[in-house]
Amino acid sequence: MAVLVVTGTGTEVGKTVVTAALAAAACAAGRSVAVLKPAQTGVRPGEPGDAAEVGRLAGPVTTAELARYPEPLAPATAARRAGREPVRPPQVAEAAEKLAAEHDLVLVEGAGGLLVHFDDDGATLADAARLLGAPVLVVASAGLGTLNSAALTAEALRSRELECAGVVIGSWPQHPGLAELCNLRDFPRAAGSPLAGAVPEGAGSLEPEAFRAQAPSWLAPRLGGVWDAEGFEEAQLRRPMP
Repeated sequence: MAVLVVTGTGTEVGKTVVTAALAAAACAAGRSVAVLKPAQTGVRPGEPGDAAEVGRLAGPVTTAELARYPEPLAPATAARRAGREPVRPPQVAEAAEKLAAEHDLVLVEGAGGLLVHFDDDGATLADAARLLGAPVLVVASAGLGTLNSAALTAEALRSRELECAGVVIGSWPQHPGLAELCNLRDFPRAAGSPLAGAVPEGAGSLEPEAFRAQAPSWLAPRLGGVWDAEGFEEAQLRRPMP
């Protein structure tokens, strides 16, 4: 896949760290990678944003932002409050296509969830993915309540005839409880897509060299890694409950 769109079931679910893991795994395989953040919110000029964090963790990748708004709000709201032009799906598609012409893989990281508005007309990341004809990877949290969010996101993708590239757990806890362990088996049924990886809690705090070395072990082969869903589930279920 030349372009992969990364969305989440909500905010703070680990999209940036998962995007960094995807980039690191691709770089380790010798692929050239670009990361596009269409709308960066909650970051002021001169401060590092999500794309820069991906670059810090993953290594030599091309990074790009289309717009930056200082308040940590949905892109449409942040743009309106800042008195700036919003990002629109055709701009996202054009930028991603230009990057794809020069890179083996382009990762487009959204803000928040799939249907968060880019502008006051209601345009979303899903519209950009449709223009690109790109698959969408869903990043989900691990615990209670996540199955409903994953199912709703997957339903929104299907209704727009968008391909779901799978579900990755953005932060797998060091000591999972009953809900997390049960969700491992229930995610594919809820989302209608395979579980395609699990990034360990705190991965973003690893030193970059360690992050890059470990990243392929968190992602399934379809995403450039070696993670095995059945083996991971078996290993987790053998652990004593806290």
